Amino acid sequence: MAEQGLRKLIITITVISAAIIELIDTSIVNVALNDMSGNLGATLEDVAWVVTAYAIANVIIIPMTSFLAARFGRRNYYIGSILLFTAASVACGNAHNIWELVAFRFIQGIGGGALLSTSQAILFETFTVAQRGFASSLFAVGLFVGPTIGPTLGGWIIDHYSWPWIFYINLPIGLAAAFLSWLYVKEPAHARNAETIDWLGIGFLVVGLGALQTVLERGESEDWFSRRYIVVLAVTAAVFLLSFVARELLAKHPVVDLRVLRSRKLAIAASLTFVLGFSLYSTVFIVPVFTQRLLGYTAMQTGMLFLPGALVALFFLPIMGRLLMKGFPPQAMVVMGFGIVAVFALQLSHLNLNAQSSDFFWPIILRAVGLSLVTIPLTQLAVSGLHQRDIPQGVALNNMMRQMGGSFGIAFINTFLDHRTASHRLDLVSRLSAGDLATEGRLSQIAQMLVSKGATAWEASHRALGILELTVERHSSLLSYLDAYRLVGLLSLACAPLILFAGRSKPLSKEAAAAADAH
Repeated sequence: MAEQGLRKLIITITVISAAIIELIDTSIVNVALNDMSGNLGATLEDVAWVVTAYAIANVIIIPMTSFLAARFGRRNYYIGSILLFTAASVACGNAHNIWELVAFRFIQGIGGGALLSTSQAILFETFTVAQRGFASSLFAVGLFVGPTIGPTLGGWIIDHYSWPWIFYINLPIGLAAAFLSWLYVKEPAHARNAETIDWLGIGFLVVGLGALQTVLERGESEDWFSRRYIVVLAVTAAVFLLSFVARELLAKHPVVDLRVLRSRKLAIAASLTFVLGFSLYSTVFIVPVFTQRLLGYTAMQTGMLFLPGALVALFFLPIMGRLLMKGFPPQAMVVMGFGIVAVFALQLSHLNLNAQSSDFFWPIILRAVGLSLVTIPLTQLAVSGLHQRDIPQGVALNNMMRQMGGSFGIAFINTFLDHRTASHRLDLVSRLSAGDLATEGRLSQIAQMLVSKGATAWEASHRALGILELTVERHSSLLSYLDAYRLVGLLSLACAPLILFAGRSKPLSKEAAAAADAH
């Protein structure tokens, strides 16, 4: 039964807050890696495992949340996960060396992974079936706010305090969320007990997803398959994930019920949610790297670029939810949303090295509007064809696809940027030669400018070559980022038509909604 009044409001705020702190922690540490490296005496390569460990734990636990909630009771599992996440956050802040920090981040990711899917399932059941579009819009606020403000909040904390405080801030929020969940969150009436444990399925899942996520997180920095351990992990991931799928389809009591994917709506929604994760996380990655490396922005300045978009999303998301409640076709919203995301990306593909913050304003607004149009219909579509008892499993699989899409997107974009930079550099260098008039003229201009500032003729000539080399590198990088923006735009356009295969979604009648709520 759906909740009412003050209880409904408190549950809504509690579960959204829990989801937001989990999502913030996926990106808040990115701006603190240099400080962690210096403070803990670790290399940047080692510190990168702080990000990787959390992502691996997240992607392993998310598909298992439905099973674990059935095994321990959803209310107990949810509260326990909040407390585990909170305790691990404090332990991260108190870590004395890099590998302690990595271990605690993994534990934090185990607790945090449960918060996303379980919060969403609780939120869906707090509202009536007819109000589920509105519930989706409220949850989507967390999906936008978390990754967007993470780097900004992290940058502010680093500027004013020290890196342990990016973990300590979770303490009051986590304790409050656990206490309010204990008071107000109830065990669902349709809860199922997991009488048997599919240990083999759990083993296949942990090893397969752990290996795959490690390949995605570390592959680019390790030059992919030139390192033996990446090759071994890639083969391991393929073998264990295929074994996992076969096991779960045949097991009587699977740890992840893949049979829910027989719902065509869930299967298509999950596929498009993968693309959504790719677009959401890759653009959150590309824009900051582009502005900080090429335009000289600080972490705070970069974070402020996303603030207008976050505010627009907060305004638009509830409107999207209400439109769905009134029967607006979700397929039309998804197609329009991906189209607008494509426009955002293609607009940014025309930037240059003189770009100002104002050049990002309208594209970032378009990104927020586009992703708002896509997120809520896909979330609602994923569960619209499922029985009430299967919603937690459907939500978990859908959230896993978003996380995997994000991990794949960042890994792919990283590699794409490296290859495109090398290609553009080769192209630009091929146009420069000692006898080329344009090249000689450019070197002469730079040398004369340096002589006018007091350099000798020899120094000016030598430094002019270095400046020309730097110019080539900057323009090669610029062109590779513009290619990446185009890639995101074209991917969004190419995948949008897939929603048309999901079938028509009719708004529930009052009688059907009442019957669903009663269950």
